[in-house]
Amino acid sequence: MTSSTLRAPDERRTLWIVLLLNAAIAIGFFATGLIGDSSALIANGVDNLSDTAVYALSLVALSHGQTWKTRAATASGVMLLIFAGGILIDVGRRYFQGSEPVGPTMMTMSAVAAVVNYICLRLLQRLKQKDVNLRAATTFSFNDFISNGGILVAGLLVLWLGTNWPDLLVGLATAIIAIKGGIEILGDARTESKDDKDGRP
Repeated sequence: MTSSTLRAPDERRTLWIVLLLNAAIAIGFFATGLIGDSSALIANGVDNLSDTAVYALSLVALSHGQTWKTRAATASGVMLLIFAGGILIDVGRRYFQGSEPVGPTMMTMSAVAAVVNYICLRLLQRLKQKDVNLRAATTFSFNDFISNGGILVAGLLVLWLGTNWPDLLVGLATAIIAIKGGIEILGDARTESKDDKDGRP
């Protein structure tokens, strides 16, 4: 029995936990984003929803070989880039059409999400010898945790200044973080694929 076989149950259990937590947080972000007219909250809702789909792909990849894992990681990177494009469109729309984000709603949701994403990050960091797919999952959780801090600050500024630009700025920053993470994941997957073709055990 190989070490990867022994690790599989722990990896599968961890991925199921972070999948369900991200699905719940995505629903919370969408609901509060619509209620609070916040681009940052909706952006993070889309982010967490895409994370949920990626974790599902990761679970499928655990039951297959290295090629499947690399393909799943590649899909993760592409989804992040698509998600970033969607956020940029939403930020641009709100910039020209205007919006009235609700600061306290942003702050409350970001605090709840930060706790959940921190739990996800810690669970993923405990796994030893992570493959390309689990490294991608860790990148997602780290990006989410950073974004939550940005929403909290933006909520404070919206409440203090009575303007929507902090909300739009965080939406834009979330897109930039997603682009960076997507490029890193695609690079990692490409390296893993090359090493696999070169006959790495």
